[in-house]
Amino acid sequence: MSLPSLDLLLQADIPVVVCARPWAQDLLAAYPLAGFVPMRGSWRADRASVRQHLKQSAAKRPYGLLLPDSLSSALAFRFAGIPCAGYRDDGRSLILRWPCRKPKAQLHAVQSWHFLSRFALTRWQLPVTSPEPSPELQWQAAIPHESQAAQALSAAGLAAHDFILIAPTAVGLHKGQIKTWPGFNSLTQALQARGLQVVMAPPAAEQDAARLAAPTALCLPPLGLGAFAALTRLARLVICNDSGVSHLAAAAQARQITLFGVTDAARTGPWSNQALRMGRLGAWPSTAEVLTQALETLDIGSDA
Repeated sequence: MSLPSLDLLLQADIPVVVCARPWAQDLLAAYPLAGFVPMRGSWRADRASVRQHLKQSAAKRPYGLLLPDSLSSALAFRFAGIPCAGYRDDGRSLILRWPCRKPKAQLHAVQSWHFLSRFALTRWQLPVTSPEPSPELQWQAAIPHESQAAQALSAAGLAAHDFILIAPTAVGLHKGQIKTWPGFNSLTQALQARGLQVVMAPPAAEQDAARLAAPTALCLPPLGLGAFAALTRLARLVICNDSGVSHLAAAAQARQITLFGVTDAARTGPWSNQALRMGRLGAWPSTAEVLTQALETLDIGSDA
């Protein structure tokens, strides 16, 4: 969801170093970054990583843009000696060089981060090329991402656009509630009964949970995030929880059905015109509803 903000910074024609969790490096392999600093979530360790990068960098006066609202991210950059722009949340006003008030209107995360990025560029007297984020994410795949996705399909005897990709897992809880829709097993069997190939490619740590949630689905070997995002482009349809998979599919502009039950689609749903959102906060959709919508999306009669 931060891709429009990254595009905005790159369009300002300045060197951009991304500081993010290690998995993001593969996903951004095609982007012309000036560097990537893996972040671990501990402000002391992250401060050390940022300092080490600065020692090896030719940048003389780096500025920081903090998309996370956390106090720890602000501390890591402050004690690494980088003046930062960011939202004022969590008592960060005294730590930030350019504190920004959040807009009063409720914004999607994409809009909120893009607003903050425009604020920072304005304070730094740099050009702002896009007053609003694009209605679609425009992720750039690297050539290895596309070839790895194609090889995974070939090894499984599958053809592009001839399978439905499901993602029946979601890591962690949201406000103490399970984020996974409970109907993936029955949905998978209903789709298979209509002759449709149902595939999943969970990360290694989630394979057992995925097989438990949809035991009859074809399970591909784990892929890197970039290759997985490329895989979503090759699917006829992606069906997933409101999770990282939904955002990867949105970034790849894949057609998807995203299922909601414990999260708010207006705040964290996929930023995509290719996504159908089913369910709402406090109410998962039924299997019959999802099946009907999937068949309609695929232009297959429900009695087929």
